[in-house]
Formats: sequence, C-alpha cells, structure tokens
Amino acid sequence: MHVGVLQLELSITDAMSLKDKRRVVLSLKDRIAHGHNVSIAEVGALDEHRRSILGVAMVSNDARYVEGALSKLVDLSGRAAGDVVGLSD
Repeated sequence: MHVGVLQLELSITDAMSLKDKRRVVLSLKDRIAHGHNVSIAEVGALDEHRRSILGVAMVSNDARYVEGALSKLVDLSGRAAGDVVGLSD
C-alpha cells in the first residue's frame, strides 16, 4: 500500500474577504474531489483571506500511479485557481 500526501499553498490575490476565499476554495476542492479519487481539506491559513493551504491524500497499490496523479493535481490546481483568481507559486 502506498499513500501519497500533497500540500497545496494557494495565493488568492483577488479575495477581499473570507467569504470570497471560501467560495474559491470550495470550488477548487469540489473540482479536485469529484474528478479524482482523493481526499482533500483546507488545513491551514484558515483566517487569512488571501491565502489557503490544502491537504490532499491518496492511497493506491501502485506508487507510480499515486505520484503521477498527484503531479496532475498540482497542474490542475494551478490552472483552475488561476482561472478564478490570481495564483502565485
């Protein structure tokens, strides 16, 4: 059994309030969770309205599959968040 863990740190530059941030984060979490077989949660920067830290976990019997899938999620999160708000690395 192989467990993959990923931490995504997002900069949400256009968010003016926590409500704006929650809307963006929820949208991104839904896109990732519904399109991939992963668990995802906001795990840090909860009180900062322009920053979010997401934790993603995946379990598989193939380590290469986990690594490839999590790499795709990094690319997807950059494109998806960049479509909604500004994203910085």
